[in-house]
Amino acid sequence: MSGEAQLSGPDLAQGISLSEVPEGKQLLGHANGEAVIVVRQGEEVFAIGATCTHYGGPLAEGIVVGDTVRCPWHHACFSLRTGEAVRTPALNPVSCYRVEREGERIVIREKVEPAPVREAAGPDPLPDPIIIVGTGAAGNAAAEELRRQGYRGRIVMIGPENDLPYDRPNLSKDYLAGNAPEEWIPLHPPEFYQEKKIELLLGARVTAVDPAGRAVTLADGRSLSWGALLLATGAEPVHLPLPGADRPNVHYLRSLADSRSLIERAKANQRAVVIGASFIGLEVAGSLRTRGIEVTVVGPEDRPLGRVLGPELGDHVRALHESHGVQFRLGRKPASIEDGEVRLDDGSALPCDFVVIGVGVKPRVDLAEAAGLKVDNGVVVNERLETSAPGIYAAGDIARWPDPYSGESIRVEHWVVAERQGQAAARSILGKAERFAEAPFFWSQHYDVAISYVGHATKWDAIEVEGSIAENSAVVSYKQGGRVAAVATIFRDRESLEAELAMERAAG
Repeated sequence: MSGEAQLSGPDLAQGISLSEVPEGKQLLGHANGEAVIVVRQGEEVFAIGATCTHYGGPLAEGIVVGDTVRCPWHHACFSLRTGEAVRTPALNPVSCYRVEREGERIVIREKVEPAPVREAAGPDPLPDPIIIVGTGAAGNAAAEELRRQGYRGRIVMIGPENDLPYDRPNLSKDYLAGNAPEEWIPLHPPEFYQEKKIELLLGARVTAVDPAGRAVTLADGRSLSWGALLLATGAEPVHLPLPGADRPNVHYLRSLADSRSLIERAKANQRAVVIGASFIGLEVAGSLRTRGIEVTVVGPEDRPLGRVLGPELGDHVRALHESHGVQFRLGRKPASIEDGEVRLDDGSALPCDFVVIGVGVKPRVDLAEAAGLKVDNGVVVNERLETSAPGIYAAGDIARWPDPYSGESIRVEHWVVAERQGQAAARSILGKAERFAEAPFFWSQHYDVAISYVGHATKWDAIEVEGSIAENSAVVSYKQGGRVAAVATIFRDRESLEAELAMERAAG
């Protein structure tokens, strides 16, 4: 997970000429034993830590946008002025350094302590308390953003799981593969929430929302009033109505508990069938192969991920998995799960010790629907992520929002989108008049190959490939009516960032 920058470049604590710092670009160096990037914007010179706090990406290889720098790996964004993580998936700041000018030379001095957070300004009074239903990506990011914006009121996060908010994308990747210890999985230790005075009601379920009475009801009978409410209930796996699907060796993967259970199953068995050639299904297949499990993937399509990535990239992903020993039975559907085998619709049988079903997810909209909110393949929100009921917002997998780039109302199920919508919803709750206009982004890991994807293309009339997909160095553009709807990249991280920026600027 970590790509911590090695010490290279000039010793910035000894000083360098201002002319060595390119305008609007990063210069990688080091100061006092730590990697640092320096950026010059006109007469201003900034210095911050060079390593992204998300997964350790090299900020020197990212791009500078205004007074921020974006990480090439997963598109986190940091303030050059303060080191703050201003856009997810990074949640923690990088170090910020004092820059001293000595004529035409600059010297990097000591680290600068973060300035105290000013109390939030906005509607008077600000809504209090703010209740967040959901402890996943959107809910956690919203709670953090409220405090970062200086909100001093009560924040309550409610979720049915007993675990602290955690890094969900890792559940099918390094954690499942055995390459990431469990202590990496929580987004923060318990002390963080105590320090920020964010109340966590874990293992609790909201059963009803009363928009008129501004209250939520919990399964234990408690009623909590709210000044503003954020619904961030996420999604749940689609369950197949198969004979035998309720067997104890049949797994779905959505929660940390699911991943733990699957890891224990993999330790004691040798053969698995993965039903579903989706991103989650293929990531699970890859992680199980890393553990030495024999894996067969079953799916009705003629190629994995073809509907999302197109034929050439879909075939490449299949070949990549086959090169690691994954077997495919495509064009087939499961008919039943029997004792020690999965029977397919053509009558053939696949022997296995356990089964993982990954055929997609559906948004959890029951609460919103019962509360009378407008629902249409998700909870319908406006550009500020407010629902049809004043004071109630929605973010993450359940939110269907007006995308200014495509001009369509869309809903996507990406971790980074959920986090960024959580941040945007928090600012909207505090009265910030800004729309959510960030380009959707996700990444998918297959062994040592990562695919990054920016935008949202449900259809296209042309696919353009720059570079070589076969050599794992490519930019794949999906076009509809001459417009670039989405861009997938393999080891072309800068181009992925540039595509994201271009979409955001086109959205206005």
